[in-house]
Amino acid sequence: MDPLLEPYQLRHLTIRNRIVSTAHAPNFVEGGHPRDRYRLYHEEKAKGGIGMTMIGGSTNIAPDSPSVFGQLYAGDDSIVPWFQKLTAGVKAHGAAVMCQITHMGRRTAWDDGYWLPVLAPSGRRERAHRSFPKVMEAEDIARVTGDFAAAAIRCQAGGFDGIEILSHSHLLGQFLSPLVNNREDDYGGPLGNRLRLTLEVLGAVRAAIGPEMILGIRLTGDELTEGGLSADDCVAAARLLAEAGAVDFINVLAGAPYDDLGLAGWVPPMGMPAAPHLAVAGRIRQATGLPVIHAGGIADIATARHAVAEGHVDLVGMTRAHMADPHLVARLARGEEMRIRPCVGLGLCVDRVNQGKPAVCGHNAATGREAVLPHVIALAEMRRKVVVVGGGPGGLEAARVAGARGHEVVLFEAADRLGGQLLLAAKGRVRRQVRGIADWLIAEVERLGVDIRLNTYTEAGDVLAEAPDSVIVATGGWPEPPAIPGGEFTVSARDVLSGGVRPAGEVLLADEAGDHPAAVTADHLAEAGCRVEWITPDRMPLHDLGPTTSAVALRQLAGQGVRFTCLTELAAVAAEGPRRRATLRHVLTGETESRLVDHVVVEQGTVPNDALYHDLKAGASNLGQLDHAALIAGGDPFRCINSEGRYLLARIGDAVASRNIHAAVLDALRVCKGL
Repeated sequence: MDPLLEPYQLRHLTIRNRIVSTAHAPNFVEGGHPRDRYRLYHEEKAKGGIGMTMIGGSTNIAPDSPSVFGQLYAGDDSIVPWFQKLTAGVKAHGAAVMCQITHMGRRTAWDDGYWLPVLAPSGRRERAHRSFPKVMEAEDIARVTGDFAAAAIRCQAGGFDGIEILSHSHLLGQFLSPLVNNREDDYGGPLGNRLRLTLEVLGAVRAAIGPEMILGIRLTGDELTEGGLSADDCVAAARLLAEAGAVDFINVLAGAPYDDLGLAGWVPPMGMPAAPHLAVAGRIRQATGLPVIHAGGIADIATARHAVAEGHVDLVGMTRAHMADPHLVARLARGEEMRIRPCVGLGLCVDRVNQGKPAVCGHNAATGREAVLPHVIALAEMRRKVVVVGGGPGGLEAARVAGARGHEVVLFEAADRLGGQLLLAAKGRVRRQVRGIADWLIAEVERLGVDIRLNTYTEAGDVLAEAPDSVIVATGGWPEPPAIPGGEFTVSARDVLSGGVRPAGEVLLADEAGDHPAAVTADHLAEAGCRVEWITPDRMPLHDLGPTTSAVALRQLAGQGVRFTCLTELAAVAAEGPRRRATLRHVLTGETESRLVDHVVVEQGTVPNDALYHDLKAGASNLGQLDHAALIAGGDPFRCINSEGRYLLARIGDAVASRNIHAAVLDALRVCKGL
């Protein structure tokens, strides 16, 4: 048997395999509760065969631990019925389910919720969350300990198989870390003192829930930061917990997520090493003899299998991998490992949550939308002819969904290969894993027997010759020169990434989008030996990205010598012989300055390549229009408003407006799932 599929006995609880989803906050909460959207998200993983799902990433237990990224709140009894509904739903599909609870200490905001001061062992501020904390008094310690116990009772009443106490980087971990704790009382100084609050909380929780319920802790294995907890410190702390009989399992993490790069090291996006902390987890497992869970950049089956087979862990966390494919385990059990939709580390899950938005998977649009969108595509009652024009992510997803519905699908693509802008997005070193999305989609459409026609610049006559029942226009967009004096003397980021232009020497990169394309372009230019200055009218480069992906990209670019100039726009360009004179304008003061460079590269998104859509519109029964209310609710978005129409017509992705990969695949799934 595959070691990942072997059952695991955690005290009295039999977990049906070794693959788990660890606690995280997808920001699907409503009123601090895990209502239907939250529940269905976790139920889907249970349907897909997962051994255990752990909910409630950073479930707060007290009013002075406010939610800053969409966490649950277990500080009062109103959450219990929602817990009960969720646990019943997950267990009905055979998976175990636990809940994580925490007090965030200084790792939250004081100017949210009830505007109470945040707490910490000492008055040291965290850069990531920026709060100056109140130093905890003895009365605060007693109160918070009681809050943990009360929240644990609510979890028990909610029907969970176990509870995980979060230490790592939160209040208990802040007491443990010498980076944060400089107290001189019984809770500071030596390791045993710094662990005192953790032991008191675990003791209070155990007394509250009794001996039968499983109790674990998410613990730092190495802060990997000068002056922080060393690996030896963490092993010693874990041994003390084991010797005290305080926990039934340890969930091991590494790093110190007290700034953006620290968070990226803990929850690595693409451009970071895969599973870098397995040995840290294995060392604690060996030192304590306790069951160990570990998650952190384990996105593929081969790495997960190695983690279990080599004894590093007992249960392997594939949390973001399940956002990409909640049926991962079922596919593995059926011998379809190669069909698992891969997590490539796009970062739209973690980063959106840290921007206060609900998590999405960059290329699985159904994740988090289980109430209205399917993960498993159902066969249509009648086979139809579907023509898709465009082989980028939107067109490929449309062809995949239509093919899975059982339709006859023709896919036209103007280029000599499929992938569209995904192929350009993979040009930089940091973002090259994005190619995995194209590879998976291409493999799926080929498996489904889609008729793929490359090197075909498709016109309306080509489409109509197929006598289609439905036409999906996914022709993407094209960059236009900036509307400034001398805009014709610039080149686009796409020109550079496609190889149409090969700049050398001094390059000015003007980014008007604040998203990944400029970062990939700068990376590509720097790798080619160009000296790059990046200007942006925003307050900072990569303004629209979240903390993990932006931090990793900016570190890479800074290491390549890219210079950043913010609050600055491109006002004009003129030719001076073979070079370019760029006029820059400060967006706040209006003051101008100039640069003499070899090339000016502009990234400002695209305009829709929609001529084909407009040529086909008059012949469509819906005139190309989609019913937004039905689209949002998961219904049929097509309405007949032209009785002489011969086909249904929709355009998706950048053929509508310049957006991103997720928008394109969401459009495709919404439109095609009911064809």
